[in-house]
Amino acid sequence: MTADESPGPVRVFVLGASLRADSLNGRLAALVARLVGEAGATADLAGLRDFAMPLYDGDVESAGGLPPGALALRERIAACDGFVVAAPEYNASLPGALKNAVDWVSRVRPQPFKDKHALLVSASPSMVGGNRGLWALRVPLEHLGTRVYPDMFSLARAHQGFTDGGDLAEPGMQARLAETVGAFLRLVEADTRYVCLQRRWYEFLGDRTDAPLTERSED
Repeated sequence: MTADESPGPVRVFVLGASLRADSLNGRLAALVARLVGEAGATADLAGLRDFAMPLYDGDVESAGGLPPGALALRERIAACDGFVVAAPEYNASLPGALKNAVDWVSRVRPQPFKDKHALLVSASPSMVGGNRGLWALRVPLEHLGTRVYPDMFSLARAHQGFTDGGDLAEPGMQARLAETVGAFLRLVEADTRYVCLQRRWYEFLGDRTDAPLTERSED
């Protein structure tokens, strides 16, 4: 790229991580994708049901390799500068289908999660808005090297939380979501387009030893 060429808008993959049609998190993902576009970035919106794959089984992988759904999801993640996951909460944790997708995609080499920035959001009828599930989702993503944005967004009482036009019913929550998305995009743009420092990733905060990272975090 020459000095006169622009890298183009930031590319963000937005995944609605629910299998249910017209799910609350699908609606939240659609809203986030629209906010990404309004902020000047490019959004690639998809749902988890677009990437069908069986339960992870090492024998299945050995016999036939990775399923097409896992490979397709890997390509979408690899093509983005950052990604957003809108995930429901199942029993105070992340959904099994989403964890299964992460497990399959992590088997691709090179796996696409490392050094990608991610924003996690959730919507739930409960009063905690699915936030506990997002904390659980951080664990495998950060282990794989994803730089999960600290400020997660959770929409409580989400069954009453959307207008007919797809915005959030509470103006303050709509403003907060837009602000969170905007701040995330600025971070992604700064880290991927204007890198001035050598990137480093440590498995644990304060770990500055020369020991190699685990294969799943590094590759």
